Amino acid sequence: MGVADAEEALRLRTIGLEQYLEALAEEQPAETVVGPSPRKPVGPRRAVPHRQNAAGVEDLSVDYQAVMAAAAEAGGDGLGARRAAVVLGWDSASASRVEGARARLKRLVERGWLVETKPGRFTLPAEQRTDEAVRPGGGS
Repeated sequence: MGVADAEEALRLRTIGLEQYLEALAEEQPAETVVGPSPRKPVGPRRAVPHRQNAAGVEDLSVDYQAVMAAAAEAGGDGLGARRAAVVLGWDSASASRVEGARARLKRLVERGWLVETKPGRFTLPAEQRTDEAVRPGGGS
């Protein structure tokens, strides 16, 4: 039981740290958030912009871009937290790592990048899936 308790404490601390770093990043002055800046933002790059405020997936950090690519690849089946942990290069057997991946997926849902179609299954929003399906097939 000692190991399980330690893993749970680590998981909670990891999630708490991610939320803290994201809150710090959101407290940046408005001018750095409103328009594109020629220089890199100062501070943690973990903040996930809201989908409507972003030019595209390239506005996300490399880790989040990888998760978005995996979600697109998964299609209608959706991406699960365990697979997202693998995409992030984490140990998918570690409960705390899987929960960290789930927290990132949930953050992408909160910001409009993904939708949770079924509990634990994350996909691209319907309009993005439709756009991708129309382009290669050439018809609607």
